[in-house]
Amino acid sequence: MADEQQTPTPVFQIQRLYLKEASLEQPNSPAIFLESQQPSVDVQLGVEAQSLAEGVFEVAVAATVHTKIGERTVFLVECKQAGIFEIRHIPQEILQQVIGIQCPQIVYPYLRANVADLIQRAGFPPVHLAEINFQAMYEQQLAQQQAAAQGQG
Repeated sequence: MADEQQTPTPVFQIQRLYLKEASLEQPNSPAIFLESQQPSVDVQLGVEAQSLAEGVFEVAVAATVHTKIGERTVFLVECKQAGIFEIRHIPQEILQQVIGIQCPQIVYPYLRANVADLIQRAGFPPVHLAEINFQAMYEQQLAQQQAAAQGQG
């Protein structure tokens, strides 16, 4: 029994969560504060991941919030929240799901809070980013990659 090879225990640990970058532009202030019209709000989200070392990954969720009144920008916020995760002894297909779904789910609430706080500190009502289904987002990206691979092959 002692000679039997033991399967290593899977490891998933958060090493660090941090605000990687944040920028705010208000090119038309202070005049824009006098506007009574409701601005249009465009929100773009993205997830990126990279391997830092064996079993250590950085996963970042980025948001761009662009508000306009007509053609004039009210404000533009770009924010990227990241986390460093230790992930070991997990099969490759599951590892990709952990990096593409579970890690962004952990990082995203911090991104939401930072975006709302930055906008509020700029003198505007906070924009609360909607909840995201990262599993659906991951599956959509996977389907797009498979379709692109089939188109080339």
